[in-house]
Amino acid sequence: MDFAHDATTEELRHRLLRFMAEFVHPAEPVARAQLATATEPWARPAVLADLKAEARRQGLWNLFLPDPELGAGLTNLQYAPLAEITGHSPHLAPEALNCAAPDTGNMEVLAMFGTPAQRERWLRPLLDGEIRSAFCMTEPDVASSDATNIATRVERDGDHYVVNGRKWWSSGAMSPDCRVFVVMGRTDPHAERHRQQSMVIVPRDTPGVRVERGMHVFGYTDAAHGGHAEIVFEDVRVPADHLIAGEGEGFAIAQARLGPGRIHHCMRLVGIAERALELMCRRVAQRVAFGKPLAAQGVVREWIAESRVRIEQARLLVLKTAWLMDTAGNRGAHTEIQAIKIATPLMAEWVLDKAIQAHGAAGVSQDFPLAELWAQARTLRLADGPDEVHRTSLAKRELRRHQ
Repeated sequence: MDFAHDATTEELRHRLLRFMAEFVHPAEPVARAQLATATEPWARPAVLADLKAEARRQGLWNLFLPDPELGAGLTNLQYAPLAEITGHSPHLAPEALNCAAPDTGNMEVLAMFGTPAQRERWLRPLLDGEIRSAFCMTEPDVASSDATNIATRVERDGDHYVVNGRKWWSSGAMSPDCRVFVVMGRTDPHAERHRQQSMVIVPRDTPGVRVERGMHVFGYTDAAHGGHAEIVFEDVRVPADHLIAGEGEGFAIAQARLGPGRIHHCMRLVGIAERALELMCRRVAQRVAFGKPLAAQGVVREWIAESRVRIEQARLLVLKTAWLMDTAGNRGAHTEIQAIKIATPLMAEWVLDKAIQAHGAAGVSQDFPLAELWAQARTLRLADGPDEVHRTSLAKRELRRHQ
């Protein structure tokens, strides 16, 4: 395994670091001020439009998509250090580069499984950043950590499918620019357990779609991910050609979608942890307590050293996983994808907790990004499958090696 940056990655890293320093980080206080006066709770700051235009002008656009005809054509290993950099400002940078969830996953689904007509109608405006999208899988009435529990019905009726059900934590649905939902539902409850589900495209303005409310994440709107919504689908009729891939393909599509999504989250989490460590080091060097800087306190130095160790461990595991996905495919990297999904949010959560502690009361205030970043890291121990599901699956796989 060779994790050295090739010439393409190194060139993009330098360009992205300049973009972050010259445009993204200076835009952070501007965005906070704009959001403070916004009347819509899930609004995005106006400065994002400027960031998107500049990122596209600089060729820092759709870096996540490996298809060179649609995106940057980068491997997972090439994209990893770039996604990490965007993690230093996760509420602006990913969206500025058109690399924000859930649009990334939906674009990958349409790129891999969409028909030419579906790709032209929905993928192209998503790639161009003209619209945003939502992913609707989780439901309030079933344990959605087991995706085969999905109860929303998608039934064929002549030349249409009819969708009935209730979803929540539908990421992206609260964005004012959201125009389309990718909905997972059950088409054949009598089929084999993993062949009962299908995915269908539902335009947001389809009659029968009702967004009930936006969901808060530890009190935050999580607007950078388009917010999360509870949505009712009541006799929602869409043409049959809105089905993705075919009936019974929903579970397989979900697994194909979630693998890259999980590693993208982990790449950014490494960057979030680096930002937290930087803020902690700056803070403890400036603050004096009991006659000496906080940086001179042994416990604080222990936090800093342990943070560096944990970040490096997580980064190496993420890079190994990216390399395996490139060389052995997503199935060949299944164990490592689960491992990083367990380890990386825990790592970031720990580093953020120490950074918050080092800041004292300021750490939980709106004057620093740490509290909101902690909420994001903690939430990722549930999103894309809770820790316990991944641990159980990982343990079964490990046991099989010795049986």
